[in-house]
Amino acid sequence: MEKAFRYRIYPSDEQKVLIRKFIGSSRFVYNYFLALRSSMYQETGKGMNYHGASARLTELKQEISWFKEADKFALQNTLRDLEDAYGRFFKKQNKYPRFKKKHGKKQSYRTNFTNGNIQVLTGKIKLPKLGWMDLKESRLFIGKVLGVTVRRLPSDKYYVSICLDVGEIEKLPESPNFVGVDLGLKCFAKLSNGRTIENPKFLKKAEKQIKKYQRRLSRKQKGSRNKEKARIKVAVAHEKVNNQRQDFLQKESTKIINENQVVILEDLAVKNMLKNRKLAKAISEVSWSEFGRMLKYKAKWYGRIYHEVNRFYPSSQLCSCCGYKNDDVKNLAVRFWSCPECKGLHNRDENASKNILQQGLKDLKFE
Repeated sequence: MEKAFRYRIYPSDEQKVLIRKFIGSSRFVYNYFLALRSSMYQETGKGMNYHGASARLTELKQEISWFKEADKFALQNTLRDLEDAYGRFFKKQNKYPRFKKKHGKKQSYRTNFTNGNIQVLTGKIKLPKLGWMDLKESRLFIGKVLGVTVRRLPSDKYYVSICLDVGEIEKLPESPNFVGVDLGLKCFAKLSNGRTIENPKFLKKAEKQIKKYQRRLSRKQKGSRNKEKARIKVAVAHEKVNNQRQDFLQKESTKIINENQVVILEDLAVKNMLKNRKLAKAISEVSWSEFGRMLKYKAKWYGRIYHEVNRFYPSSQLCSCCGYKNDDVKNLAVRFWSCPECKGLHNRDENASKNILQQGLKDLKFE
């Protein structure tokens, strides 16, 4: 089993320059071969596979002198990333690969472990062509190092994600609990066992401060040092919101997996829901897709069962007691309703979570 551990690193000024060069070289390779493959297909109707690109990269290293400074594994991994992007496109999982921007939010490169070129000691890490640098060891890890991803954030902070082979992860003791989860906006999630997870609304709470920083940024002179300082303040504010959200999602998903043997969610079409301009911001803030992804891989790690109910299943409209369908509940303003058949009084979200659990168990043939 492969697992990644993320740590903050503190490179020197010289090492920062090298990291930027490695990221720039990787970006150049990605954009160069994306343009090459696109033009080849337009001219000949045939593309270029990974092996053809790798052979061309070897020739390119002889032609471009500053490639010698770059980490060779980073360049090869970039070709693999491009090949993976094309594979996802042909499987209709993603859009056609796009060119990487110099000042994009995602700036990183990957390198591989070989012959002891990556070493981790207490508070220190050694990386190829960078040497030793300080590392904030927030948690211990045990496993065989496979590779490292170095990332530079817009706030000018640097992180490493160490990919490890940790062997088999110990499964959790079997639990008798089954739970259905209804995701929402007013409350983040309502569980069929009655527990409510409130929506923390981190972005909304920080919005006033972020707007103030953005107004200051817009008044600074372009290209000045003060503008760069103001940009970093905006980036740090957004980074804090993202960290808060990730911490919240990790803790809540872990708690659900620890307590329940079977976890059932509704398969939401989040991309389509984001087209609603009135709700798009609120939907983006709650990160439903990321929460579902976390539950899915944690269930796989710890021997739990994760299942998604069909998105067209009318979980909110059905009475969880007798099965009566109430079309009036399509109106999102209806938070409580009474079933005319069995006279049961329902909370919209709690009722939906119970229906999701019942339908999920049927799908899994538990009953």
